Amino acid sequence: MTSPDVITERSDPAVQRIIDVTKHSRSVVKTALIEDVEPLLQAIRAGLEFTEVYGLETTPLPDELLAACAERAIGVRLLAAPITNQVFKTEKKPKAFGIARVPRPSRFADLSDATGDVILLDGVKIVGNIGAIVRTSFALGAAGIVLVDSDLATIADRRLVRASRGYVFSLPIILATREEALGHFRDGGMRLVLFDTGGSLTVADLGAAEERLVLAFGGEKTGASGDFAGISADSVSIPMNPLAESLNVSVSAGIALHARAHRNLPR
Repeated sequence: MTSPDVITERSDPAVQRIIDVTKHSRSVVKTALIEDVEPLLQAIRAGLEFTEVYGLETTPLPDELLAACAERAIGVRLLAAPITNQVFKTEKKPKAFGIARVPRPSRFADLSDATGDVILLDGVKIVGNIGAIVRTSFALGAAGIVLVDSDLATIADRRLVRASRGYVFSLPIILATREEALGHFRDGGMRLVLFDTGGSLTVADLGAAEERLVLAFGGEKTGASGDFAGISADSVSIPMNPLAESLNVSVSAGIALHARAHRNLPR
């Protein structure tokens, strides 16, 4: 396999592209920085359109990543150390990264042809938790995720891409207003179940349900809003030590999806 070319000049157009995509204050997000080997591989497998993939001259890129790039005809180049320092300055320098076009935002219609359950997160704002739920949702067969009041402007947020290990591009993730989500799930024909400490159903009851469900979770401190409680068919509680205040929302989602995996995963 031919060794990638090395970027040694600040005047190379790729350098400015990389600097631009790392800016935190971009008003229009058309491209995203995908960092580290695993997120890159997942983004490539998800079909993202890459401008180029980059590595550091001092750190060889793994053969698996090079092969994935070659298969998709994605250009690969390395950054010389002085260029790397100019681009990332005081930030952590990723050993591998790429610039990809941000896919079109997912819509509720993207969920209609799927058969798996849908995760609804209402007021969950900690990006690490959202990323963990994305990974679990993909692994355990959920059809997609709806985020309400998450404070995220795009699913290509660098924090979310890192936290999800790149799986954020592998299933529909919809950024919706409360009104949009309420309207869709009120009229969409799917049974919505809300996770709550005083829920009337158990996780075992959840596992026995054969129909497609919307599994709704709120923030750990406040729970889901009363608006969603008003359209939920049932509430579900997860048994836990009464001395514990709550479970992490990503753990709760994982428990729920595991109980539903027999239905959601291909057989």
